[in-house]
Order: sequence, then C-alpha cells, then structure tokens
Amino acid sequence: MTAPASAPPDAASPDRQALFRDAMSRVAGAVHLITTDGPAGRGGLTATAVTSVSDAPPTLLVCLNQNSRTAAILRQNMAFAVNTLGAGQQELANVFAGRTPARGEARFTHGAWRNGAAGQPLLGDALVHFEARVIDFRPVASHFVVIGEILGIGLGHAHGGLVYVRRAYHAV
Repeated sequence: MTAPASAPPDAASPDRQALFRDAMSRVAGAVHLITTDGPAGRGGLTATAVTSVSDAPPTLLVCLNQNSRTAAILRQNMAFAVNTLGAGQQELANVFAGRTPARGEARFTHGAWRNGAAGQPLLGDALVHFEARVIDFRPVASHFVVIGEILGIGLGHAHGGLVYVRRAYHAV
C-alpha cells in the first residue's frame, strides 16, 4: 500500500482550525443566553451551540468553552437556563458575548431578569426559555458538552427570531 501524495492537514493545525471556523460561520444558529445561578454564583454567556436531545424526557444540550467563567460556574451550580433571543435583541447578545465592558453580574443589569421556579435567571422577553438541571457534563476538545433535563419551559411572544451567521446577527 502506498502513501497518498499529500497527507491531509493535521486536525489541530492552525490552517484546519481557521477553515473550520470559517465554514461554521456560514451555518446559521439561533442566538441564546445561557444563564446559571446557585451556590457558585450567577453567570451567563451568548451561545448558538444549543440543540434538543429528546422529548422523553425533554432534554437539550449546550456547548460551552472550557475557559469561560460561566462554564466553571455552571459546572458547580449543576443547573442552567436557555433564553432564546428574538429580533432586536442584538445588543443584549453582545453584552453576554463579552463585546461590552459588562462582566459577570453586571451583565444582568441589561434586560429584564427574574428567577424561574428552579431558581435560574430567565429573560422576561425571550422568545422561549428552558430551565434545566445538568444530567451530564463532559469535556470534548476545547468545550464542555452539557446535557440538561428540562424542569420548566416558558413561551414568550411569538415574533421574529435572532440568528448568527457570517459573524453577524440577523433577524428572521
């Protein structure tokens, strides 16, 4: 057996990582604020890596960078909320994405927040919010994959959504 004329780039090479990031920037994702509160404190971040897992029982997963402050807090609190943003909430997305000076608890001075039945921070005008308890928390590459069993669901007003694609927010 002969070796191929050129080997594929190393999976961890900077060129392959840049190509992957560029490719993923072309995949639209709904914009969510992942929030947590509990013994380790309160935290939150903006994420598009959120998806349903099952409806029996209702579960979803989120992916969080292992280096994020919120991931460390959520890992200790073992509970979180997913707040799905609507059209016109780009500035709030930027606050929780770290694109403004607001850090930590100061992020929660933006938007109308309340604690849900399970104690998690819920955005009053989110399209939908889910409260969840962590049932699995595992490292995968540079991120944690967090699976949560849904404890509560709140439906907001049905209006346009917010997606992130080509490194910018867009209303849909």
